[in-house]
Amino acid sequence: MRGRPFWPYLLIAPTVAGGAFLLLYPVAKAAVISLQHFRMGELIKGGAAFIGFGNYAELLSGDEFWAVLLRTVWWTAANVVLIVVLSTAVALLLVRLRRGMRLALMSALALAWATPIIAATTVFQWLFQSELGVVNWLLVTLGLDSFRGYTWFADGDATFAVLVLLVVWQSVPFAALTLYAGLTTIPAELYESARIDGGTGWQIFWQVTLPMLRTLFALIVSLEVIWVAKCFPQIWVLSQGGPGDATTTLPVYAFKIARVLHRYDLGSAVAMLTVLILAVALISNLRRMVRS
Repeated sequence: MRGRPFWPYLLIAPTVAGGAFLLLYPVAKAAVISLQHFRMGELIKGGAAFIGFGNYAELLSGDEFWAVLLRTVWWTAANVVLIVVLSTAVALLLVRLRRGMRLALMSALALAWATPIIAATTVFQWLFQSELGVVNWLLVTLGLDSFRGYTWFADGDATFAVLVLLVVWQSVPFAALTLYAGLTTIPAELYESARIDGGTGWQIFWQVTLPMLRTLFALIVSLEVIWVAKCFPQIWVLSQGGPGDATTTLPVYAFKIARVLHRYDLGSAVAMLTVLILAVALISNLRRMVRS
């Protein structure tokens, strides 16, 4: 009897150990490389010299890193706000739809969510092509002749907007379905009482729905911050961080340093700073979520 409580831990130990290795080893390896002089020569012949925090000092003393950091913060904030607002609206719509329409919308959301990232990014490239793209054709049809032959990916703001649209489209299904599942757990009696007291739809949302799902909203915000901040394939396939550096965020910046300059040490330092910034940004939110 005394040995029985240890069996569950023993059974899950291989999975936990494998997951911890896959998660922690890359982080530990990147942390070590960020403290070394590690470039093409060291990659081939080994023997990287330890230089301490020299790579971090080089990054933090330059203006480029801070510009990329500011762009990453703006990129993350814009996407997360749009994702949370739109997914909340979709979840509230799902609750009010009839069964058939609800099933159709949920199926569409699931299909959008299941679309591979590279495939979705390629579709958006086609949609926003200058000559044959559907978006330009539709805008011109609506009377906006200035978009005839408009090259979206030659302008930094336009490329940024297309990427935001892409990431929001990919992220809303998960958040909307999660919030819908949370809405179904709220007792109907609470809404009936609020309506009897004369509450409007907006007041009911703020006084009933939001307090009941506060923990779920905190979890979704945390997950979306992580997802958006570390976005790499969408940006790299669509614009490679361009035009110029208009869409270069921290993950893209780290990859460009390592790939173009072969500064694997500096790229690892950017990656570690990204992890540190995300941890600091999320720790207070997660602590409040656990306490509640």
